[in-house]
Amino acid sequence: MSQHNPELAGISAYNQSKPGKRFDLFKATFTLPVILYSIFLILIPLIYILFLSFLKSDNYGGYLFEFNLENYGEVLNSTYITIFLKSAGIGLITTFICLLISYPFAIFLRDIPEKRRNFIMKLVMVPFLTNSLIRTYGLITILRKNGVINSALTGAGIISSPLPLMYNNLGIIIGMVYTLLPFMLLPVCSAVAKVDQNLLDAAEDLGAGRFAKFFKIYLPLTLQGAFNGSLMVFIPAIGYFFIADILGGGKAMIIGNLIKNQFLTARNWPLGAALSIILLLFTFVLVRIYRRIGGKLDDLGGG
Repeated sequence: MSQHNPELAGISAYNQSKPGKRFDLFKATFTLPVILYSIFLILIPLIYILFLSFLKSDNYGGYLFEFNLENYGEVLNSTYITIFLKSAGIGLITTFICLLISYPFAIFLRDIPEKRRNFIMKLVMVPFLTNSLIRTYGLITILRKNGVINSALTGAGIISSPLPLMYNNLGIIIGMVYTLLPFMLLPVCSAVAKVDQNLLDAAEDLGAGRFAKFFKIYLPLTLQGAFNGSLMVFIPAIGYFFIADILGGGKAMIIGNLIKNQFLTARNWPLGAALSIILLLFTFVLVRIYRRIGGKLDDLGGG
């Protein structure tokens, strides 16, 4: 009977439409700030940097409105290419070391009780609640010639002279690993925790040792997590200029330092903008590769 009553049908339709309107208003309320943030603090500055990269420096800290491609041509200079390659090398080494640390740690966490596991993860994450710049300065007291490491090694008679742990590429890599390690630990630990225990038990029954279990079970099933962590470590590692400035002593140049120096020291904003766009395109390519390979890993059951 109610199905043929126009008034009841209208009331029912109104009640069904009401939650949808409230939900749309709810979504708009919370998404509008994000949209405005993205437009004014990401999109507009990015467009400005892109526009600036096609201008010409006036050699006095300003720029001339003369559109050209000279800045992008200068990026192909052998010096800049060398810095790009060096930055990529430091990023790859940092990523590899983070992987070497993360996998044993993740497997260790998997095999301990949950309460101890949560406590250890808190111990790992608490120091990273402090600003990374402050923590980087804190590393100086550990790595310098009369720092904690060299004092302990010389005091124990292991070395006769202090090790050069700072103001070189080694210092930069140590700082990068220390700063970016959580970005690898979290996805790797999450992926390792999801590995089916029945597979590990079956491998042990078949006589598989630790290395066999790692390469035959853990590694194939956690490639997605490892790949996620590698991307989140590698991209910042080629751009964290403050670590290279502090622990490299200004002697070791990476792409992040190069861009910062063009803006603040050389005052060549158009060239700095061109270098920024090149780095952004490089990052975009990495993300595209990540999405392509990540989809294949999902199809294989990775992570």
